[in-house]
Amino acid sequence: MNPLIPEIEPLADAALDARLQARIDNKTKPLGSLGRLEILAHRIGTILGTETPRWVAPQMLVCAGDHGLAARGVSAYPTDVTWQMVENFLAGGAAVSVLARQNGLALTVADCGVAREIPPRAQKEGAPRLVSCRVAAGTQDASTGPAMTQAQCEQAIANGRQIVRDMPGNAVLLGEMGIGNTSVASLLLARLGGVPLVECTGAGTGLNAEGVARKLRILETSLSANADASEPLQALAALGGFEVATLTGAVLQAALERRVIVVDGFITTAAVLVASRLQPAVLERCVFAHHSCEPGHAHMLRLLNARALLDMGLRLGEGSGAALAWPLLVSACTFLNEMASFESAGVDGKSAA
Repeated sequence: MNPLIPEIEPLADAALDARLQARIDNKTKPLGSLGRLEILAHRIGTILGTETPRWVAPQMLVCAGDHGLAARGVSAYPTDVTWQMVENFLAGGAAVSVLARQNGLALTVADCGVAREIPPRAQKEGAPRLVSCRVAAGTQDASTGPAMTQAQCEQAIANGRQIVRDMPGNAVLLGEMGIGNTSVASLLLARLGGVPLVECTGAGTGLNAEGVARKLRILETSLSANADASEPLQALAALGGFEVATLTGAVLQAALERRVIVVDGFITTAAVLVASRLQPAVLERCVFAHHSCEPGHAHMLRLLNARALLDMGLRLGEGSGAALAWPLLVSACTFLNEMASFESAGVDGKSAA
């Protein structure tokens, strides 16, 4: 085993499972009547190892990087949008900034390899935080060979693990930014999931039909140029991006520390796909926020045996869907901790008859 990859143990605690379920079932409601909120509460309690889970300093982590593949026209937007949007995150004007602020989520933006380096700035209390963990100024063009060297990929994974180590709290919400990174997610899904590339590839930032056809041809070339990269770390290095590799490391570390991992959309799920191929038990620590309208995301969720909380036609990325889903996780803990039981409320339970 690569020493970079921690051993993630399954969350096997039958006694805790039973206590959690009994606690949920004994609330003043018909059995199962809160539907998936009950399942969510049980999962949160299982991850955090308690019948009374409470949120402590939840963190939103947005990882940003650029891609050599973007120069081939796989996106409707130029590469400069990556650094411009990072600045927008930090200024508080982007969707994820607004939603994180609304929900009391501390926002960290990591420059994992943006083509134009993001200058450091003084940290103001409560403002988004910038972490610079640049591996290089963007990856190489995957259509001509590996996007990263193995050493670069491993450095990005190590960076992601360190970012999470340095964070407080018991929940990490994942987000990303990088022009061209829907192409990365499609490539990883095709290679690691065995899904036909045509079913993995969508419009991304808004390509028209001709643009999607061009994107598909370039991605087919990329798979051919990296035909030997079949193992998870090989595929991540050959096809991935610095932000996806950093997120992979963040997932591994958060899972090791038994934090709740709130997964956003297509690109963050690609990082979870890689992490789960390295350590399957990471999936027990994940909550999938929403079902993206990128066509490949449905295949990813199916491969991971996951069901998303929301289906709202989202395709923005940034972690916006994770932030939108966060109130559901808050509600799951609140009902588990504050809703009366039949005994405490003096309400008759369902008879055995």
